[in-house]
Amino acid sequence: MSEAWIDINDWWNHDRDTVDWVIYKVAAKGWYKLRAATMALWLEVLAAFDEVEPPMTVRQVYYALVSRGAVGKTEAAYDRVGTQLLRMRRCGVLPYEWIADSTRWMRKPATWTGLRAFMEHGQAAYRRAIWDTQAAYVEVWCEKDALAGVVSRVTARFDVPLMVTRGYPSESFVYAAAEVLKSKVKPVFLYYLGDHDPSGRNIPENTQRKLRDFGAHFTFEVLAVLPWQIDAWNLQTRPTKKKDPRAADFEGGSVELDAIPAGTLRKLVEDAIEQHLDHRILEDVLTAERLERRTFDEVLRFLG
Repeated sequence: MSEAWIDINDWWNHDRDTVDWVIYKVAAKGWYKLRAATMALWLEVLAAFDEVEPPMTVRQVYYALVSRGAVGKTEAAYDRVGTQLLRMRRCGVLPYEWIADSTRWMRKPATWTGLRAFMEHGQAAYRRAIWDTQAAYVEVWCEKDALAGVVSRVTARFDVPLMVTRGYPSESFVYAAAEVLKSKVKPVFLYYLGDHDPSGRNIPENTQRKLRDFGAHFTFEVLAVLPWQIDAWNLQTRPTKKKDPRAADFEGGSVELDAIPAGTLRKLVEDAIEQHLDHRILEDVLTAERLERRTFDEVLRFLG
């Protein structure tokens, strides 16, 4: 029996299979000591992922653990959660892809070993544009880059652009977005996700104004974080930053977008998109897409 097991004998009340599996993963990496407090935190992390489908950001996992009473609401606790999530991934207890991080991507042109490889990729990637035949055009805007990995599984499924502003969007970003919106000859709907704090409350107002100044017409709605959600969902607050120049007119604690559970956040986005979809038209598009995919089979047979 490894020393890790000796350290956690008190955890007999947990799922023994899960505990044994964690110990096996730790020992396989040559880590023979896992303190009881660390094991307890790891088990809480696994339980949090049992409740919410991955991926989640590090901060979302932290807020989930705060809600479970597993850690305190402090920066030191957040740092500890981040450190342990890294350890859990390094020893194989958590898959790396379960933690969303959209800030680091390789930039490289797509290249192929040959025409057949290109066509096979095209067959797998081909999708018909869903919104060309719908009565509306929809975009989702998100203040935080790290949460793009959480929300994108919904926006990608519905072929909806996800616009990540990283705080206040630049003038060039807003101008390019406005040009796209101006090209639409149907009603445009923008849904926004951002923090509830002095700047987070101002960003959507600032963005709307700039888009309209550039000539775009649209309906804009903030999906989160809203005051009623803080109370209804018992979201974790943090002290409002006094250095923020807009803090003087802001009442109460601040709430980060990450405080909303990943599943709840994805459902908010899904519901907002679904209300603009005519599912009969959508089914026609998907049927045409399936038939067109078969064309790739004929081309691939020709290529041999």
